[in-house]
Amino acid sequence: MEQNETQWDKLLKIKTTGRDDSHSDQYRYPYEPTPYCVLERLANGEWIGKKNTVLDYGTGKGRVCFYLSYQLRCRSIGIEYDERIFAGAEENREHAVSGGRTSFVHTTAESYAVPETADRCYFFNPFSVEILQKVLARIYESYYENPRKILLFFYYPSDEYVSYLMTQEQLLFSDEIACMDLFAGNNPREKILIFEVV
Repeated sequence: MEQNETQWDKLLKIKTTGRDDSHSDQYRYPYEPTPYCVLERLANGEWIGKKNTVLDYGTGKGRVCFYLSYQLRCRSIGIEYDERIFAGAEENREHAVSGGRTSFVHTTAESYAVPETADRCYFFNPFSVEILQKVLARIYESYYENPRKILLFFYYPSDEYVSYLMTQEQLLFSDEIACMDLFAGNNPREKILIFEVV
């Protein structure tokens, strides 16, 4: 597993391994990159293509953006509030093989105005349900202003996230990508839930 992580970072010419919880609190959770094997599984589906623009909420050092832009030729925008980690993402962009299709915004997720081109959103438990509510309101706003097919991807969702998402009238549960077989321990949270904005 570790070897795969390092190999992909090397291939993409980025540095994204490791965990950072120096600025986490009850609302914003630690930086921890999505494992590449999970991103491979996501990329192998039909959900994201080169015409899509992916928003990665709590992008950290930008792994999701760089990987998806490289593999799928899509555009990607990473949103990161932590100045120090954001600087790491920007530094990665200077060297990354897919840097041209990737951009980063230094702001809080809830204050980010969703561009009308964005139609895919990725979340790896970046923040609390309180913040998620505000982020979803921003996504719905963008959808109503410019109706389009918007898919939301939630990797390793907490029970709290799942309960909240299932009550959202504007969201339709669309699919699930099983990832449990990729790791030891049979953890039922090892999955990506996919919702469509309706």
